[in-house]
This record gives sequence, C-alpha cells and structure tokens, in this order.
Amino acid sequence: MGTAVLGCCAVWALVCAAGRTARPEGVLLAVLAVAAGYACGRIAGSLLPVAAATAAALAGLGLACTVPDGVSGHGGAHAAQFTLAVGAACGAAWAARSAALRLALRLLAVAITAMALVAGSAVGCVAGALVLLCSLAVARTRRRLPGLAGLALVAAVAVGGCWATAEDALPGALSAPLRDRLGEHRVRLWHDAVQIAEHGPLRGAGPDRFGELSPTAQQSPAATDDTPYSAPLQQAVGQGLPGLALLGMAFGWLLYALWRSPRRTPAVLTAAAALTALAVESAFGNALSFPEVTAGAGLLAGLATARLPEMAPGSGPGPSPDPFAGEPPPLGPVRAAH
Repeated sequence: MGTAVLGCCAVWALVCAAGRTARPEGVLLAVLAVAAGYACGRIAGSLLPVAAATAAALAGLGLACTVPDGVSGHGGAHAAQFTLAVGAACGAAWAARSAALRLALRLLAVAITAMALVAGSAVGCVAGALVLLCSLAVARTRRRLPGLAGLALVAAVAVGGCWATAEDALPGALSAPLRDRLGEHRVRLWHDAVQIAEHGPLRGAGPDRFGELSPTAQQSPAATDDTPYSAPLQQAVGQGLPGLALLGMAFGWLLYALWRSPRRTPAVLTAAAALTALAVESAFGNALSFPEVTAGAGLLAGLATARLPEMAPGSGPGPSPDPFAGEPPPLGPVRAAH
C-alpha cells in the first residue's frame, strides 16, 4: 500500500509539472526521503530496536540544535526535528526491557523537550511535551484503533482550520487570536494560495511555482516566501485537489502501517502522536519543505512498525519484565505494512 501511495505522489507531481516551468524535484526528493527513512527504520528497528531509536533521537536533537529557530525560514524544521526526536526517545523507552533503561530514555525525552525551549522553539517544546505526555498516558492502553482514529481527527481539524483561516471562514472569536499568532503576512500568503488553487483545482499551477504567482510573496523581501507555509495549501497550489488528497493518503498510510504494527500499542500510539504533531506543524508551517524532516518522519514510522528480533518466525516471544511485552497483534497474524 505504501509503495502505491508514494508512487502515485511522484507520478502526479510529474503530471502536474508537464508542459510548465514547474520544478517537481522537491516533491520527488520528499517522496524518496520518506521511502528511504521508512526502509532504514524497518531494518534498524528489527535488528537493534533500542539502539536505533535512541540514535534517531540523538540525531534529531543534533540536527535541531545546528540551526537557530527562525533563521532563513528553518523555524518549521527546527520544531519538527525536536518533535520527532522526542517521539524516537519515547519509542526507544517502550522497546527497552530494563526499567532503568526505560527511565533513562524518558529522561532523554524530557531533556530534548527542555532543550527545545532553551533553543527558542516554543512550538517544538509544546509539541514534544504533548508527545511525551501522550506516551505516558497510553501506558496501559491495549486498543490502538480508537487512539489512531482520534489522532487522525486531530490532523483533519488542523488542516480544516488552516483552510478556513485562509478563506476567512472562522468565527471572529477563533480567527482573531489565530491570526495574531500566525501573523498577517502568513495569512495573506494563505489567501493567495487559496486563490491560486481555485484557478487550477485539477492539476494546480505546477509544483514549486507559488513564489512566482503569489502577489504577497513577490512583494516580500524574504527569499523564503516561495511557499505558503502550509503543506496542504502548498499541495493544493502545486498539484490541485488530487495532490492534496495524495498528501492525506500518505498520512493515512502511515497510520494504517502503525495499526498493523507488531509492536506494543503504547509504542505505536507514541509514534502516531509524534507524526500527528508533525502533521499539525506542517499544516501551519513549512516543516515538510525540508528533506531531513520527511526522512525523519519515515524513519520514526519504520522504527514503530519494525518486527522485533524475538518476533522472528519460529521463535517465541521470550521473557520480559514488561507486562505488555506479550500483547498480541490487534488483527491476528502480522503482515508487514508496505
């Protein structure tokens, strides 16, 4: 399923770019980054589940600390890297067998969240804290489908709120504080994006053409205003409504893969919470414009869907001090989600 969805994303980007001065390279790079990250996560998570997730958390923290927040339009990537790093650390804690190691990894997640605040990324700090709290709250949850459905609803509400803000369709009580938080300049970029998308609902205007079509972007001295700072609106502008639907299908595929994951439910819901936080950040920012973020999202999903070493065919589950280690897969025999 994942291969088909990512393949359609790549093909549709090329279709929308055909015959135009469009640049589909960014979309193709993002698709490649997700696929590569997911494959690496599946492999590393099967061989060294704790070490691989811990390394991913530390790598995400290192990447986030190398770029100051708000510099050269990298604020969205900054917050997203902190969010994914916290999700990886919490996932490593759920994969650990030792109680002491689990505690140490959760303290690492707390440290990453605090580092986001110190580094000036308030969004990354809040998102990381929410992921950490979600990971602790689902410690004794056994049914993953309601949790995944709730997270999907959160992502849908974020996209709907973004579009409603761009259309000036929100009530005044909600619109005013949101506009103050986003800034008038970003809201004007969103208005331009909706107007451009309305002129090409099927194929859009072509990938990576927003900067040359948006009056607000052309009048801005900032070189980073070549995107509307919203992944759904960017998809609608460049690839029309089918492109927007494909973006939603890609997120749905990640949640489906997590639903079918052989990992324990708390670990699955932790990864889903981190990916949902990334989806919300992407709806209101430019996080998905950076390949390191898309690769990190694929890596986290791969780690959370990898088969643990003791789950190999012909082997037993092995002893574990964790009361949830023997939890069966939710839908009978486990099949790899692709």
